[in-house]
Amino acid sequence: METYLFRGKTIEQLKAMPKEELVKLVNADARRVFKRGFSPEEKTLLEKIEKKMKNKKTIKTHVREMLILPNFVGLTINIHNGKEFVPVEIKPNMVFHRLGEYALTTKQVKHGSPGLRATRSSGFVPIK
Repeated sequence: METYLFRGKTIEQLKAMPKEELVKLVNADARRVFKRGFSPEEKTLLEKIEKKMKNKKTIKTHVREMLILPNFVGLTINIHNGKEFVPVEIKPNMVFHRLGEYALTTKQVKHGSPGLRATRSSGFVPIK
C-alpha cells in the first residue's frame, strides 16, 4: 500500500507537527481558518471528535464548513446535507478540505424517456 504524502509529509508527521509549522504547509484558505480561529460550533465538534477518537464511533454534525484536520483520518462522520446525514469516512487525501465537500446537497438529475401522452404531440397516432 502506498502512503499518502501531503507536501512531502505523511499523515503521522502532520499529526505530530505543532500548529505553527502546519500553517506554513497549508493553502491560503486553511491558513485563514487557523489565523481567525475556530467558531464555537467547530470547537464543539473538535471536542466531540477527541472524545470519540478512542471508540472510533460515528459523529453526527451540521458543521459543513469545518476544515478536515489530520487527526480526523480514519473516522466516520455523518454530515448533514439539508435532508439527511450522509456517512463520510475520512481518508488521507481529504485533509485540509471542508466536510461539506463530501456530502452533496443536490442529487444528479436523470430524466427518463417521455411516456405515453407526456406531451400533446405524443398523443397523436397516425392512421395507416
